[in-house]
Amino acid sequence: MKGWKTFRRGGRFLLTAALMTGCLCAQEHPPSAQDLARRVDQYYNKLHSLKAGFTESYAGLGVHRSESGTLLLLKPGRMRWDYTSPPGKLFLLDGKFAWFYSQGDAQVQRIPEKQLDDLRSPLRFLLGHTELEKELTGVALTTAPNGQFTLTGQPKGQEKRIPRLALTVTPVGTITAIEIEEGDGAITRFTFSGELPDVVIPPGAFHFNPPPGVPVIDTPAPQ
Repeated sequence: MKGWKTFRRGGRFLLTAALMTGCLCAQEHPPSAQDLARRVDQYYNKLHSLKAGFTESYAGLGVHRSESGTLLLLKPGRMRWDYTSPPGKLFLLDGKFAWFYSQGDAQVQRIPEKQLDDLRSPLRFLLGHTELEKELTGVALTTAPNGQFTLTGQPKGQEKRIPRLALTVTPVGTITAIEIEEGDGAITRFTFSGELPDVVIPPGAFHFNPPPGVPVIDTPAPQ
């Protein structure tokens, strides 16, 4: 019996040592920026649709603002941001146009999707065939809380407006937050929760009907 107790203690020691060694190896060998970017690509390229809660915060030019709601994505090229705080605010991409409207506004803004230069536009790469290393230049990797990582780069084609885009990513490649730094130093951060991949989305979710009597204004592309 004494020998059995000694064996069990020794077994527990060996198991503990093996687990500690495994943890140390995992800590010593985090994924490279390229590996993690590919995991993000692989995860989102397999998706057909996505539903998640979001919180959007803005800090810059003396303004601090926080908003929240529900995000819907559907390939190809459709995106819907329904805000519950403030209620009645909507941003929608129907694959051809982007629509902006807040309850009580005197007009609906519409802009061709190809001309869109909105802070939500970096998310558009999730709507097609994702290749992060082609979307961002100078991709770098740092560790983040809760076992996550941060991929940082500069969005191609937006060099003057957005010098830095940071994605907080889980080890399997899901994006939990996006932080966007503008040229004037303002920071916009989107955080996501309750993600539901490949959820069934009603066909009319990406069709916008302006409220009766509210005119649609075609907004020129930002310069």
